[in-house]
Amino acid sequence: MVNNRELTEDGLEKNFATNTLGTYILTTALLPLLEKEADARVITVSSGGMLVQKLNISDLQSGNGTFDGTMVYAQNKRQQVVLTEQWAKAHRNIHFSVMHPGWADTPAVRSSMPDFYQKMKNTLRTEAQGADTIVWLAVSSEAIKLPSGLFFQDRQPVPTHLPLASTHSPPEDEEKLMEVLEEFSQKFKSTSPGT
Repeated sequence: MVNNRELTEDGLEKNFATNTLGTYILTTALLPLLEKEADARVITVSSGGMLVQKLNISDLQSGNGTFDGTMVYAQNKRQQVVLTEQWAKAHRNIHFSVMHPGWADTPAVRSSMPDFYQKMKNTLRTEAQGADTIVWLAVSSEAIKLPSGLFFQDRQPVPTHLPLASTHSPPEDEEKLMEVLEEFSQKFKSTSPGT
């Protein structure tokens, strides 16, 4: 998580470039290969932080208003949940999951959220505990029996919205996110023959 608004050399806000556009480009590049495989799975590591965010397609690169790295990260993680849901609808031969590993004691948590880390360090999960659901989703025969496109924590599907929260977005916003990411991704797709 980048706590100050910084741009990549391509002029993209770094959190968006890494968490959303990077996820989109990597996954869409792999889709043709995954479509040919039996038991193909895509697992995106998101965050429960996305529960506080409604999809905001009008400011994907966080250029308007005061920049808050934590909220930008949460918005990117909401975007990942929407990507997973959209891909699950469009690619029925691939099992898509998105998950929250829980708050784990990682270098990223320590450096990106030092105040949070200091307050919570005695209750954070180990890295192995945080990875448990990711591994389960990747290899479990039980996970593949569940519907594609779900959000998981602790090996269980959980809601993507808090009760009474105003975080639901209209379907047209979710479709627009996919369109905008496809437009952004064109700049990074290879134009060399055979690639």
